[in-house]
Amino acid sequence: MKTADLYRSMLRIRRFEETVLEEFKRGVFAGTTHTSLGQEANAVGVISILQPQDVIVTNHRCHGHFIAYGGEMRALFAEMMGRASGVCGGRGGSQHIHWRNLFSNGVQGGIAPIAVGMALAEKQLGTNAIVTVFLGDGTFGEGVIYEAFNMAKIWSVPLLIVVEDNRIAQTTPTALTTAGSIVDRLLSFSIPVTELDTSDVELIRQAALGTAATVRSGTGPTALVLHTARFGPHSKGDDTRTESEMQKLLQTRDPISLAAGRLDPVVAEGIRAEVEVEVAEAFNTALADPVAQFDQEES
Repeated sequence: MKTADLYRSMLRIRRFEETVLEEFKRGVFAGTTHTSLGQEANAVGVISILQPQDVIVTNHRCHGHFIAYGGEMRALFAEMMGRASGVCGGRGGSQHIHWRNLFSNGVQGGIAPIAVGMALAEKQLGTNAIVTVFLGDGTFGEGVIYEAFNMAKIWSVPLLIVVEDNRIAQTTPTALTTAGSIVDRLLSFSIPVTELDTSDVELIRQAALGTAATVRSGTGPTALVLHTARFGPHSKGDDTRTESEMQKLLQTRDPISLAAGRLDPVVAEGIRAEVEVEVAEAFNTALADPVAQFDQEES
């Protein structure tokens, strides 16, 4: 996959989520939402190497995973607006999405045993598919994930565990809530771990290729721990970090700026202009779509 394609994919996620936060202030969206600003390289780097039969199980911070997987921005905007044209007909909102082989769920920790069960099914069916589950650092405070890791190893299921460690969980630094390290916790189940601390989408993609190949070889679960940086709030306005902290992260850990620096400036600017148009059209089209109507029995 070319650098320009990786850059475009990450930029589409960034501008989608920036639009979501901007339009929440205008009351276009209801409920809540969770963005992954700054973590785009994780979604693009990992999902770009998966095969069509593979399964993705993701969490509340799922927009980037959905878009990197090839999902339409209009359909996701519409879903979050409660429109009939949404990914799930306006039923799932921001956190609960199903499209093709991608499943998201806002219940933290709960997705781990679901992913293990799916991976066991793929193994028994002999599909050669792997299941990729995206977990955050905060989820390592949920006990059920350790039961899931244990069974995944015992059953030797084709599971790729991707940990997006932004070190802040919801609003509390991981160092204040997690004893030891995430890597050591995975190793305690004899699950092999590849660890990266980078915002470089190409390095992440290369690591994902290796870990996915290991899982696909039939040796059981493998983990990819990605130490990353989140530039935005947990939800909409609940960030506890200072402005100077946020600016430093943006200056030193922005995956989009890093990728743009590898492109001809004219090419990068051309892609940016195209993405701006694409996102605006997707948003405006979704906004004009009819609101979903549900029967009383269905609701």
